[in-house]
Amino acid sequence: MTLDAAQRDSLLAGAFGATLVLNLATDRLMAATPAAHRLLEHDDLIGARFARFIRDDLPQMMVFVDEVAHRGGAWTRRIGLTTAKGTQVACEVNGRVIRRDDTDVLLLHITDLAELDRRAEVTRAASLYGAGILEWQRAQSFFSELEQQNQLILNAAGEGIYGVNADGKTTFVNRAAQEMLGWTTEDLLGRDIHSMIHHHHLDGDAYPSHECPIYQSFRYEQVNRIEDEVFWRKDGKPIRVEYVSTPIYEGMVLAGAVVIFRDITERWENEHKLRDAMAEVAALRDRLEQENAYLQEAISIARAHHDIIGHSPAIRQLITQIELVSRTNANVLITGESGTGKALIASAIHADSDRRRRPLIQIKCGSVTPDMMESELFGHMRGAFTGALRDKPGKLELAHGGTIFIDEVADIPLEQQGQLLDVLQSRTVTRLGDNRGRTVDLRVIAATSRNLEREVQAGRVRQDLVLYLNVFPIHCTPLRERPDDIPPLTAHFLDLACKRLSRKAPVITEGTMRKLQHYDWPGNVRELANVIERGAIVSQGGKLLVDIHNAAAPAVRSSTTLLSEADIEQIRVANTIACLREARGKVAGKDGAAALLGIRPTTLYSRMHKLGLSAEDW
Repeated sequence: MTLDAAQRDSLLAGAFGATLVLNLATDRLMAATPAAHRLLEHDDLIGARFARFIRDDLPQMMVFVDEVAHRGGAWTRRIGLTTAKGTQVACEVNGRVIRRDDTDVLLLHITDLAELDRRAEVTRAASLYGAGILEWQRAQSFFSELEQQNQLILNAAGEGIYGVNADGKTTFVNRAAQEMLGWTTEDLLGRDIHSMIHHHHLDGDAYPSHECPIYQSFRYEQVNRIEDEVFWRKDGKPIRVEYVSTPIYEGMVLAGAVVIFRDITERWENEHKLRDAMAEVAALRDRLEQENAYLQEAISIARAHHDIIGHSPAIRQLITQIELVSRTNANVLITGESGTGKALIASAIHADSDRRRRPLIQIKCGSVTPDMMESELFGHMRGAFTGALRDKPGKLELAHGGTIFIDEVADIPLEQQGQLLDVLQSRTVTRLGDNRGRTVDLRVIAATSRNLEREVQAGRVRQDLVLYLNVFPIHCTPLRERPDDIPPLTAHFLDLACKRLSRKAPVITEGTMRKLQHYDWPGNVRELANVIERGAIVSQGGKLLVDIHNAAAPAVRSSTTLLSEADIEQIRVANTIACLREARGKVAGKDGAAALLGIRPTTLYSRMHKLGLSAEDW
């Protein structure tokens, strides 16, 4: 498509500066202002190919054209021009697509950055103020003529554009600026625009006009490019903007400034959301790494069973309790002797809960030293103590969204019990060495083999913590009180052991089963599993051989059996109560409980106080 002289005059009517009209289909220049001829040092640009003036920056030009086509308008400083005489020109190119005769043409406005910098160096602000009312009127007339002559380009621009005179009063506002700010031309013309759209920072602090870069443009003849500030709309809402403020002259007289701005609110919000998302992804990645490390550490090849075996009334009641509480978020306190399967019950509750997609995090308090308990529960920051080489979340933080199983809760030191209660009630955990709380959403299942009532009386466990945890109590019946469960348990453990050993399962005779059912099992299900696995190893014939103590003999543990502090404490309590019961509550004397234990009466009195024993116990 070509343009005759009348069409070119219509398209570039009122244009100022170096302006070109480019046919995108043919890469031919259709029109050009005199300033464009001077800038490109070419006498007749009409019909010339624009690509010859771009050369090395042709890829950037193609990207720019795509952006203009997509957004309707854009600007860039990544395109350098080469004049017809080979001179390199650093410039800013503003482009806008205009529909003409069913063809898209590109309107390009080219600003010579070197010329802008030269103008910025000229200091003539004082001459305008000293010129009197005549010069002021001339400046006003200049801006009016400027607006009238360039109204087409100003209103076609996608950026907001407005002008201010040397007094800071608005002289013109283009259509895009009105749409972005919500103010009309009548609202702004002749008014102090700073007091209307630029009066405060985003944080609420006042923004004096003498600090405004726009005012500095015409007071100190500076070109200011600001990347992140706010303008205030008529409805009182802020918009984030980036703008260029350029002094403008009438002849040699500084007349004011022109401001070109664009709304970057959406871009800023997207960048802010992206940064937040990246931070969240990094936090989740770190948390998943920690959870994975925990789960790898928690996996045990010895534990291959996740179902509860048995059909005794105690087991049926236990299963009913699990079904009742699993789908709730109620705290659960599991009590019972060591080896009765408290961890198995916690796993069953979690597996049947709405939190089963998140991990079940277990902390065995009896295996954590008192000085490391706080770090294990609440986590720590790097440098919080000697050896803390990296940030580490605690078990409570890892259980966010899932379930925390606190095994042997009575082994937690008293000080950390108070901290734990505070975290569980406030649902906010603070790592050791940090002052920032992290919200946690978790369900608590606690377990203990101790008598918590006695522990509370002895001052070793906080009563308020017990009350918080004991919303739904579950008691694990010892194996000796449910002998009907021994046959199915034996068959199950034998099957597991033979699979691990790659052996054929031996036959369990009636005599062997009677022997198993008449044993009192001080180690409960855990001891039964060990006995059956040992029997699977030593049984070379077709029958299962088991080696256990007979029912009449006292339950003496092997010297190679490892006991936890809870096991030892449980034995000490049971033994002391048995001696007091034998002595009918008498402590001193040759037939007293102290004599039976082989200790001094004062020592026994001290032990009774420490263990929280009373006459009701025997």
